[in-house]
Order: sequence, then structure tokens, then C-alpha cells
Amino acid sequence: MTVTAPPTTTGPGTHDVADARPRFRPWRWVATAVLALVAAQILTFLVTNERFGWDVVAAHLFAPSVLAGLGTTVLLAVLAMLIGSVLGGLLAAAQLSGFGPLRWAATTYVGVFRGIPPLVQLIFWFNLAYLLPEISIGIPFGGPDLVSWNANDLITPLTAGVIGLSLVESAYLAEIIRAGVLGVDQGQREAASAMGFTPLQTFFRIVLPQAMRVIIPPSGSQFISVLKGTALVSVIAMNDLLHSVQVIYNQTYEIVPMLLVACIWYLTVVTLLTIGQRRLERRFARGHVRTAPTGGAS
Repeated sequence: MTVTAPPTTTGPGTHDVADARPRFRPWRWVATAVLALVAAQILTFLVTNERFGWDVVAAHLFAPSVLAGLGTTVLLAVLAMLIGSVLGGLLAAAQLSGFGPLRWAATTYVGVFRGIPPLVQLIFWFNLAYLLPEISIGIPFGGPDLVSWNANDLITPLTAGVIGLSLVESAYLAEIIRAGVLGVDQGQREAASAMGFTPLQTFFRIVLPQAMRVIIPPSGSQFISVLKGTALVSVIAMNDLLHSVQVIYNQTYEIVPMLLVACIWYLTVVTLLTIGQRRLERRFARGHVRTAPTGGAS
């Protein structure tokens, strides 16, 4: 058997990859220069415009009332997310259920609470005492009350904020969780069933870990959204971060500097949450991230 050598590729019309150089793209340099110019202009505007009142910002950034408002904002967001996650999981399970009435009720719930603006819901729950002066638990249809509370005492700005934001979040998280579960291939369930797994074991050991890769990114974004959405509770006189700076600038009339204080804290917390979200995403994506091989062929 005769083996012929491959044809040589040397000559005036050939190119060696090792000698290749990146192509010069002048528009990239132009775009970079424009972006640098815009950034320098914005930075100059922020530094030289005395109306921003950076000295006022520095003086109030760690004010006790501002930090207390920040703590209330974070607490409200965490409570709304925890309660919303539990309710959202139950709603997602109901929507995936084969029992028709339960599925329709969950779908109606999601449609209602996603369709009404959060601000309207907060104001509604804060004024619940108008409809129910007394909230009671007892035998329905005229039966005796077992436990009752005065609605004005029970529905405070905090409870109204938690109820309103939790119900809104539960509707959005229900759709996120449902989409994540449906995103797992049916073959995974069939394989688990063939291996003798019970439906509960299949869900928690096979379906849920894979669904979390789909659930976590939008859930993290939703947590950031509810954190920013807590600013809405200022309309019901709740002492959150926005309300705390409003109280100060209503006395000092330094509106822009105090709003900058709120912006700095919102950006700080959102940045920390984003870092945590990225780490969770990497954790649940282990074993599923494709990387290019580093070694040569053997």
C-alpha cells in the first residue's frame, strides 16, 4: 500500500495561522472613544454640580433613621419573598394538579394578583378595616366566632405591606416554579419510575434539582424587584427607606441629596443580592456548564 504525503501548503498564496493578526476594526475604537467621552462627561457633571449636595449625602448616609428604614425595607422584602415562595410553590403544584377545580382556582388566583398593580393592592389591604371592622375566625354562615381581632389594630402598615407584596410575589413565583418544573424532560420522571422511585422521591431527588437551574435566575430577579417594590409602602406611611428620606427632606428641603442617599442604599443591596444570585446559579449549574477541552488529542 502506497502512502502519499499531503500536499505542501507553502507558497506565496498561503497563510500560516500562527502569523495571523487581529483585524483592525476602526469603528470599535470610535465606539470606545465615544463611550469614554460620555462617561467622562457624566462624571464631570456629578462632581462639579454643587446642587447634588454630596456633603449632605455623606452626612445622612449612615443616619440612624435612614439605617432603620433600610432595615425595614430589607425585612419586608425577605418576608414577602419567603411567604410568596411558599404560596407560589403551593399554587404551582395546584396548577400542575390533575384535579380540575383546584387547577382553575390556582390559575384564577395567579391571574387576579398579577393583573392588579401592587400599589393598588397595598392601599386596598391597608384600608381593609373599611370592609371588615372586625376580623374573626369561626363557624361560617352566621355561626359563633371563635377568635376575633379589631381590623384597625391588626392591619398596620407593616402587615398591609407584607400581605400585599406577598400575594403579588406568590402569583409571579407560581409561574416561575411551574415553568421550571415543566422544563424538566418527562423522560427523567419515567427513568426514576423505572428505578422504583416513588413520586415524592422523584420530585425532590430528580425533578426539583434540575428545575432549580431554571427557577433561580428569574426568582433572584423577582427578589430584586420586590426589594425595589417596597418603596411603594411609603404611600401607606410605613417607615421604609424611601419614607425615612422623605421625612428628612420634608424638613430640610434637600430633596435631591436625600434621594441620592436612598439610591445609594438601593444600589448597594441590589448589588449584594445579584452577587448572591450568581453564586447560587453557579452552584446549581455544576456539572452542566460546558467548557472547551484544554488538552490536546491523544
